[in-house]
Amino acid sequence: MASTTARTTAPTTARRGSNPDSTELLKATLLGDPPEYDPFTGAHLAEGEERPHSHSARAGLEAPRYCRLCGRRMVVQVRPDGWSARCSRHGELDSAMLERR
Repeated sequence: MASTTARTTAPTTARRGSNPDSTELLKATLLGDPPEYDPFTGAHLAEGEERPHSHSARAGLEAPRYCRLCGRRMVVQVRPDGWSARCSRHGELDSAMLERR
């Protein structure tokens, strides 16, 4: 016989340690905090590691690919009117938030 009790909460699909509602990345970017990791190459800047940027990244046309706080690869969506990038731990950035459209 099937149970008739209704599920009262949605199933949890978030991974351990992830925080999709975090605004840490946005705050660090807007406040101009120096990045721990290069947002275009993922290089650990605190250890002095440097990698060359692409021409489009130097011109400001490229969306960041790595989280500047933890160095994780971000999920990036490029749209006709801009881009959005999301770190699983530190939240989302959008070009509209940075007035880069």
